Amino acid sequence: MPLTDLSLADCRDYLPPLPVPADFDAFWLRTLEEARSRATQKPVFTEVETGLTQVRTYDVTVPGFAGQPVRGWLRMPAGAAEPLGCVVEFLGYGRGRGLAHENLLWASAGYAHLLMDTRGQGWSAAGGDTPDPDGGAPGVVPGFLTRGIESPETYYYRRLFADAVRCVDAAREHPEIDPDRIVVTGVSQGGGITLAVAGLVPGLAGVMPDVPFLCNIPRGARITGRPPYTEIAEYLKLHRDRTESVFATLSYFDAALLATRATAPALFSIAMMDDICPPSTCFTAYNGYAGPKDVRVYEFNGHEGGAEHQQREQLAWVASLFAGTAAV
Repeated sequence: MPLTDLSLADCRDYLPPLPVPADFDAFWLRTLEEARSRATQKPVFTEVETGLTQVRTYDVTVPGFAGQPVRGWLRMPAGAAEPLGCVVEFLGYGRGRGLAHENLLWASAGYAHLLMDTRGQGWSAAGGDTPDPDGGAPGVVPGFLTRGIESPETYYYRRLFADAVRCVDAAREHPEIDPDRIVVTGVSQGGGITLAVAGLVPGLAGVMPDVPFLCNIPRGARITGRPPYTEIAEYLKLHRDRTESVFATLSYFDAALLATRATAPALFSIAMMDDICPPSTCFTAYNGYAGPKDVRVYEFNGHEGGAEHQQREQLAWVASLFAGTAAV
């Protein structure tokens, strides 16, 4: 796969100005205040039998945006006797939480692991269990990138980002989790959600976005020929008069802009031959990230990024982070 974007040297210096809505911070403050105030129930953690002897697994329901139930799995090492550090994970586009016995890496490493389901998604191999009651009928373009795009108030990712923040809230409130040792992570769409949460939630211990989606969205929509960014281009091909208003809505949800509000230490991964999340868009987020940061660059990889190699980097980084020796 050839390079399809800027060179690595150019990417390292790439930091274009992003439009900042005048009410950007107020919009998110109000969104999260409303989400928290409309939660009429506490998160529910119900232990389930998986046949695994070294990992305890809980079926999770968290009150998310508008108090709507968001599903997930919480996995914890069996026999843990003290509050644990926790990795909260967000999923890639189209993925759902899957089955109870899957995704054992972080629990096997001795951490609590809260995996958030993705509202309305889950049509890929890992099925989902969280509906999107406010989603309405699908638009003229399949997918989620243009759903409710007429206004920031109705846009799909307003609900999804609020869900993610509420899952971090739920992890912090769990009696077996140390609220000061919470790391957020995700790949692709999950990486974009990770950066959004990093910009919206103070006091995180760490942030690990991999090949993040939803960064410098205008550039992604203009230079990428692969989904999901093509959903935006297809929408604007049909609605020729809405370009300005569409990108005005999207500016509220640009993970690269939210990253400029983040303060927690971060470990990024970026792939230079990624034709789904172009490296220049990911570097926009990395270069603008406001907290301590480091990056692993996979020069000859596409959207698969570092995969298991990046997991090895993350395991070492989280261990050193919680030990107080991480170098970022």
